[in-house]
Formats: sequence, C-alpha cells, structure tokens
Amino acid sequence: MAIRFFDMFAGIGGFRSGFEAVGGFECIGHCEIDKYANQAYNAIYQPKGEIFFEDARKIDPKDLPDIDLICAGFPCQSFSIAGLRKGFKDDARGTLFFEIARIAAIKRPSFLLLENVPGLLSHDKGRTFATILNTLDELGYDVAWQVLNSKNFGVPQSRKRVYIIGYLRNRCAGEILSFTEANGTPVIQIIPGTQGERVYSDSGVGITLTSGAGGFGGKCGLYKVELPVKVKTKTGYQMAHPGDSIDLAYPSLDSRRGRVGDNIAHTVTPGNTQGYFFIDMNEDAKLTDTARCITARQDSGISKHKGEHSGVFIESEPRAVLTPEKEFVRQQGRRIKEPNEPMFTLTVQDRHGVVHYGRVRKLTPKECWRLQGFTDEQFNKAQATGLKDGRLYKMAGNAVSVPVISALGQKIKEIYYEQEIG
Repeated sequence: MAIRFFDMFAGIGGFRSGFEAVGGFECIGHCEIDKYANQAYNAIYQPKGEIFFEDARKIDPKDLPDIDLICAGFPCQSFSIAGLRKGFKDDARGTLFFEIARIAAIKRPSFLLLENVPGLLSHDKGRTFATILNTLDELGYDVAWQVLNSKNFGVPQSRKRVYIIGYLRNRCAGEILSFTEANGTPVIQIIPGTQGERVYSDSGVGITLTSGAGGFGGKCGLYKVELPVKVKTKTGYQMAHPGDSIDLAYPSLDSRRGRVGDNIAHTVTPGNTQGYFFIDMNEDAKLTDTARCITARQDSGISKHKGEHSGVFIESEPRAVLTPEKEFVRQQGRRIKEPNEPMFTLTVQDRHGVVHYGRVRKLTPKECWRLQGFTDEQFNKAQATGLKDGRLYKMAGNAVSVPVISALGQKIKEIYYEQEIG
C-alpha cells in the first residue's frame, strides 16, 4: 500500500526523487508554475496519468483524489534574507502557504511536509511562523519543525532549511523530526568472538582504532550494516549495493573495485588528494570543507556578499622556473584537466593557516545538481530538453536536497504503516 502524495510547487522534483529513493510512495500529481522547471520535471519523471496544475491558486480540491501527504517547498523569497522579506504582504508568493492549507482543509491528508528558509522562523518577529502554526492547528494538525543542514545527510553542501511536519492530531507526536541525540548509543555486540569475527550492531558507537592497543576498547570487529553502503573516498562517494564487491582500501571509479554511484558529487569532494576544494566566490575568499548553499544566483560569478556561494579550487604545487630574464619565479605545477570553464589563479590560506596555490572555477550546473542529491541521469534528461545553463543553475538553487527528503520520507513511511496499517 503506497503513500499517495501531491507534489506542490514541485520545481524539479526534489521531494519526488527523495521519496522514490525510499520506495513505497506514489505521486498522484504535481503543481509548478515555472514552465522551464516543469519542462525539466516532465523530462525526468515522465509522469503519465497524473494530475497537473500550473497555478496553485486555481486548484479545485475536488479534482484531487484521496491523498495521504502534501509536500511543498513553498516559495521562500518573501522570507529569505536575500529577498525583501515581505512575507504574507507579498501577494504573489508570500501567501501561497494558504493554498496548501486550503487543500489540506478539504482533502485531510495524514501528513504535510513543508520546506522553507530558516528566516521563516524569525520573520516579522515570529508572527509569520505563528500564523502558520495557528492555521495548521485550526485545521487539526499537530506540528513539529526543525532546521536541518544538507551536509549532515550525505552531500557536501552547507544548506540549512527548516522542515515542517504536520500530522493529523493524536498521531506520531515528536517521532518524525528526531535527528539529534544528546548521547550516543553504547556499543552493541551481536555476535561475540575474536577480532575480525565478532559483529557489532551499526546502531551503536563505533570502537576506536588505535595503534598497538589491546583489549576490547582498542580492537575493531565487523559491523552489521544494511545495503546500500555509501563511503566517502578520495574520489568522492563510493556506493555499494547488494551483490557488489567492496574494496574500501583502494577507492576507485573502477567498478571492479566496488560499485561507485554517479548520484553523488564525486568531482567536487573537498579535502582529497586530487586537489579539489570548495572556495568562496567573493573577494574575501576562504577554503571550506563543504560548498556554500547553492542559490538561484549560482551563475553570477564573483559576488560582493561574503560567503554567498562557492567555486571549485583546484590545488597544484607551486614550482620555481627560470624566466627569460633569468629570474626564478613561482608558477603553478601540474596541469589538471577540468571542464571548459574560465579560471583564475589564487593563493589562499585555509583555516589552519596553510597556504594553498591553485586555480578557481565556477561549479558547473551538473555539479550543482549533484550537490542537491540529483543523479547525473536526471540532469542529462533535463539538459537534453534544451534548457540553458542559467536556468539549470536556478533550478538547482530552488530545489530541495534529495537526501534530506529521503531521511524524512523514511520516518514518515515508518509512522504511516504503524498508524494506518499496524
């Protein structure tokens, strides 16, 4: 029995991709007013027999079948720091939350899953968010909310967003948004034995590996894990699925050394021996472990706003060469083949004070999609429809992060089957 959901303000389908990765969800239709985003959505998902609405304000709830979930990243420009923060005074975008409420009042789905910028919480001294909570309360929904960062869900992008879960009263209070824990779970040993034979549960704290240590606290056993397995490697994220061989000692894009998924940003993973780092695209540039939040203005080049968005820093060792004037100068070392993007050289210090030499280029549209958790196949389908780079950048910046939605979808799925079936 699938969870039937309606995808409002769908964009390029971040909610849908997140749910599809979990399984057990069925999209009955979507709504999207941007014709280019909808062009990409149709190319990626090829919806057949589903309901489509262009304008949320013209949806008649009677035209919708029964649904279990409404998901919506309702427009955030009216609440964001980058926007004018008009909130509900913005008739074009700020009031679209009430279209969600209008449909929920009639269709009574079990769950609502909403996403917006953290500025929503403080907008108009909290009055805007209070209005949202009061509206959902009057409709019979209890609400939980939490600010989650995409970098904690498997993509190297620092992207904070507030996620709001509404559920019909007397259901699963406090059970969905529970990603933070005050204390770690103790080590759980499933099968006893010597080193290399004993098996631990993956739900507990791992045993620390130390050089020459003895006894229980210094040796590691095997861990029971559920596939697929995702491991950060020198070249990106290695994905292992049932039936794959796994050789984590030699991470490689070579499928013979373990399967590597193409749905993670393996070309822009920071801190590896390939010489890739993220760097701010502004005058006060800093190297960062994760990319800054992908925005709709990602294609704007050098920014005047501190830490607004990231580029790729390709590090190379400097070397001394003899010029025609017989003077030694510092020049860049090995040449690294990169996408055909403009670059410039830069010398920069990291947070530890270490000096790095290298070149800077913009993130490509495909990399931005990867940083949101979309697959290369999905990007290629959208691009093949003739969409220009500027629009592809904008779509990535306006999307929700797929891995975060998958994590929330898994929790919703568990509660749904417990409450509705069990």
